Amino acid sequence: MLFFETWQQAFLSALVVVVFVSFVKEWISAELVALSALIACVFSGVLSTNPEDPYNALKVFSHPAPITVACMFILSAALERTGVIESLGSWFEKLAGDSPFRVLLVMMTMVAVLSGFVNNTPVVVVFMPIVLGLCRKRDLMASKYLIPLSYAAIVGGTMTIIGTSTNLIAVGMAQKEGITSLGMFSITPLGLVFVAVAFIYMLTIGKKLLPERLTLATLIDNETSREFITHAFVSEGSELDNAPYPESSLAKMRKARVLEVLRDGRRVRDKLKDVTFKAGDEIVFKGALEGVMGITNTEGIDVRGNAARGLEAIRTESALLMEGILGPESNMVGQSLKELNFRQRFGVLILAVHRRGKNLQERFEDEKLTFGDTLLVQGPAKKIRELFRQKDFINLTEPTQSIFRIKKAPIAIVALLIFMIFGALSGRLGIPEIPIVQLALASALLVLITRCVEPHEAYRAIEWKVVFMIFGMLGLGMAIERSGLAQLIANGLTQELGITSPLIMLSLMYLLSAVLTEIISNNAVAVLLTPLTIIVAQTLGVSPVPFVVAVMFGSSASFSTPIGYQTNTFVYGAGGYKFGDFFKVGFPLAVILWLVASFLIPKFFPF
Repeated sequence: MLFFETWQQAFLSALVVVVFVSFVKEWISAELVALSALIACVFSGVLSTNPEDPYNALKVFSHPAPITVACMFILSAALERTGVIESLGSWFEKLAGDSPFRVLLVMMTMVAVLSGFVNNTPVVVVFMPIVLGLCRKRDLMASKYLIPLSYAAIVGGTMTIIGTSTNLIAVGMAQKEGITSLGMFSITPLGLVFVAVAFIYMLTIGKKLLPERLTLATLIDNETSREFITHAFVSEGSELDNAPYPESSLAKMRKARVLEVLRDGRRVRDKLKDVTFKAGDEIVFKGALEGVMGITNTEGIDVRGNAARGLEAIRTESALLMEGILGPESNMVGQSLKELNFRQRFGVLILAVHRRGKNLQERFEDEKLTFGDTLLVQGPAKKIRELFRQKDFINLTEPTQSIFRIKKAPIAIVALLIFMIFGALSGRLGIPEIPIVQLALASALLVLITRCVEPHEAYRAIEWKVVFMIFGMLGLGMAIERSGLAQLIANGLTQELGITSPLIMLSLMYLLSAVLTEIISNNAVAVLLTPLTIIVAQTLGVSPVPFVVAVMFGSSASFSTPIGYQTNTFVYGAGGYKFGDFFKVGFPLAVILWLVASFLIPKFFPF
């Protein structure tokens, strides 16, 4: 039985439980949970802020792992802004052909290869609307392709050290412990096996298990639901002049509705029920053709405009219907559509919301929005484009048309190649050993100086929530090491449970990583388990390298739930999936890869 030797060990064990529960329940954001844990370690005295103390909590902010991760976000942003990733997405559409099997194979191949060298989240974000558009053109079911898209990005990230942030974290922590044998392409052979196994599975068994789900856009028949946007003006002295909206005839219209009100060229941001019309107000209506035509007969509406006031005549345009997904950095997360006053603020309507496997078409205005929610948006083309230009939404209906710095694409590619080549040859062929964080900083600086990405774009590209969550978890990991809790756990596994076989222990470490990453952040798993596995290996008297690799691959093996890995969360809403779809398709793959890892890791990385 495991007994705590000090109160610090008991305190940290309780703190770890609270952190894990907080991650799962999402009471507050993950980075705040992690930073709170760091502060708790300082105030409890487990860690100090004394510069002379080797366990100084402030040292986590100079740790190479989160700094390297931040640099990789910048490098990925440079490849995005120069159009490199977008070009590969366009090539996919040309190479895919008409065969569903070929579409799946080409898509997974391109995504996996790209994810080996670029942060896989922007890869999935770029490919999602392209895949959805291709499915619409060729009458294919999008749900047959989006889970494979995410899985390809996940396994592709295991091919190199820079393929995913969990790899960078694990290697950075291992290097701090003096383990320097893991180079840029050290894990590539095993990563290629993972990719091959995932491909074979998805193209055979997995393909049959993929569900047929409807996306939000398919819930509405384009022919019967075609609607138009109409602009008209309030006549002076009419019954609408100085009339509150709820008491006006416009509130009683059935085949058309008021979308927004403009006064002196500016949108009235009050909630519609609080608006009182004034002469000259421009009212924007949305409705079917019959309803739009009926507006011309409404008392008090001037359909010709008023030249004396300098107002434009009535104009009618078709309303666009588009899908968008809330990204992790969206300012709308945590607020309801009613709180956002969405219709008045953006001049568009939300017709339905997809969340956690459910398509909501009614009574969703009071629901708090969360990351991964897919929204069906309808409104004028101009308003829709303005909405999707914001960072809050990721367009799923069509690829975002951005102005790329095409001429700087070669520089961005060279920066990535320099990072990869020098990382692979570091300490070989007469090249001095260069820490990976230095290479990352140099590459990020190169794309910034050459304006492949602007500084303000670089700041936005870094997922600060991830970076600060890593800082906080590093502090918790440092406290666990200092208190001796990690050694106590290692002794409990090897002595109390009698697990002395390195092979069995390695298999358990991979399994623990894979299970935890399904329910909490994969980065948090890597931070906590990497030092533990190193101590376990040292206790067993074997090389810690295979154990570090087990954590790297296990913490990326999120296939069974849509919440463990960010790319899964993105496709969850976009594909109209249910929670159980991921378990049905992904659990067999997770088990297969666990067995493959347990057998092959010791072959590639001997004990």
